[in-house]
Amino acid sequence: MLPLAAAGCALVGKAVAPDTGLAKQVLEFAILLEELEHAFYVKALAAPGLIPRSDRAVFEQISKHEGAHVTFLNTGLTGIGGSPQSAPDFDFTGHGLHPNVFRNYRSFLSLAQTFEETGVGAYKGQATNLLTSNSLLTAALRIHSVEARHAAEIRRLRGEKAWNGAFDEPLTKEAVLGRVHPFLARP
Repeated sequence: MLPLAAAGCALVGKAVAPDTGLAKQVLEFAILLEELEHAFYVKALAAPGLIPRSDRAVFEQISKHEGAHVTFLNTGLTGIGGSPQSAPDFDFTGHGLHPNVFRNYRSFLSLAQTFEETGVGAYKGQATNLLTSNSLLTAALRIHSVEARHAAEIRRLRGEKAWNGAFDEPLTKEAVLGRVHPFLARP
């Protein structure tokens, strides 16, 4: 499935908006969020005893999705003339704000929900920047719906309703970066 997804995103570069500068910025922003999520789940899956066996398959699948999103978006970035960058280093303790994130399952779930819901709001918030490119907008919406399902599943694992309202709010780039900034190793 991944090669098909990557091929689909490669087509984005052939039919992208006239403003490829804005398209590159949106893709680079999305890649940062997807790299954050992917690295988070990879580290959590490697933490001994963190994820109960009953939930492990859920996070293995979410981790695969996030890795596929990174590949998909990097392919799209290359397709519009951008250059994928190395993933930054992350500090998932948030510089001490979440010291037990990889030792306490409830803490892990709480931060996972924050990351997934931030991703949902970020894709929604950037949608208006993609209106001049149907292919890029379609690619972003394909990921947005998966991120929303991740958020719903994590809410369920936390004992909450899978939905939290009739509408989700878009997040500005600044709001998203405010949420992500504490988790960059070098803020």
